[in-house]
Amino acid sequence: MRSIGEMARDSGLGVSALRFYDRAGVVVPAWVDPVSGYRWYGPEQLEEARLLARLRRAGMPLADIRLVLASWSSADTDLVRKLLQAHLRRLESGLSEARSEFSTLRALLERREKPMTSLRTVPVRLTVSTPELAAALDAVRFAAGTDPELPMLGGVLFDIEGGVLHVVATDRYRMAVAQADTTGHGGPREQVIVPLPLADAMRALLSGEESVQLSVDGDRVSLETRDRQTAGPCLDHDFPDYRRLVHLPAGRRALVDVPAFREAVETGPVRAGEVRKQDGMACDLSVLKVMADGTVTVCEDGDDDPDHVAVNREFLLHALAAGARDQLILEFGAPTAPIAIRRPDDEDTFSVLMPVHLEN
Repeated sequence: MRSIGEMARDSGLGVSALRFYDRAGVVVPAWVDPVSGYRWYGPEQLEEARLLARLRRAGMPLADIRLVLASWSSADTDLVRKLLQAHLRRLESGLSEARSEFSTLRALLERREKPMTSLRTVPVRLTVSTPELAAALDAVRFAAGTDPELPMLGGVLFDIEGGVLHVVATDRYRMAVAQADTTGHGGPREQVIVPLPLADAMRALLSGEESVQLSVDGDRVSLETRDRQTAGPCLDHDFPDYRRLVHLPAGRRALVDVPAFREAVETGPVRAGEVRKQDGMACDLSVLKVMADGTVTVCEDGDDDPDHVAVNREFLLHALAAGARDQLILEFGAPTAPIAIRRPDDEDTFSVLMPVHLEN
């Protein structure tokens, strides 16, 4: 017999998915402990669960999954083939429609695109506080993207406006924003995307001096100290409008002791191998809830509580480390709204984590 955790590990279905399919009568445990309610599965159910996981990844509707599993167990391969073929035709039809819509969207984008502005006729040169720029890069670096399909996210945005340099990074599932004071720039707003290797090289220079010189000339960006310099080309892409993405609905705020909360996340209950609907990647989740006394707890189970919020545990730990404070504010909206992690003494430096939908 396999426990529900072992079944989740061996089949590719998350624990919450197994509970859901039990309630739906699709894969019912061979035995349920009448005292604890814990589910146990027979050896023959592993193949069925693995088949279910494949059908689920293929996006087959639950009604068809139920028929496939019933036909599979009765060796009715003819019906199984017909169901698979029908689903494949639906997928191909949907893909054709999606391609048509994307073709229209590309045409709209081409009409909206502005002439190239990356080749600046007037170089931008400003002075930045060394400690503030170092702290800003440290606060956002963890959130930078690495997906080759989205090269515009594979860097750090430097957004220069007035006397402030905003530093931003995102990989779609998390975003981090910080800022540093500047002097010497009185022109219009300027934005450049600094590739990650160059951003890391810049961070390595930031020690021992009160200020450094940041320059943008054409498609190149450079950072200079008195005796050292690092420079390279900017990424020739547009960055998402991060200002729209960080306007979050009002939520509940909880002040957490970071060392204690970090230990609770590292040692507390985990939903292993949950699949993100956005990209199909598996990740370990921590399920959080703000209690009546204002504390945040890591929950054992989040299936039926609407106040539970699931988040990628690795991302949460990275955000806590990047917060660089012994106390941080966690701001929760609805279970589907992003979680904001803020510094109590600096509202302008924060990170945002997208929650992970729990399939019940």
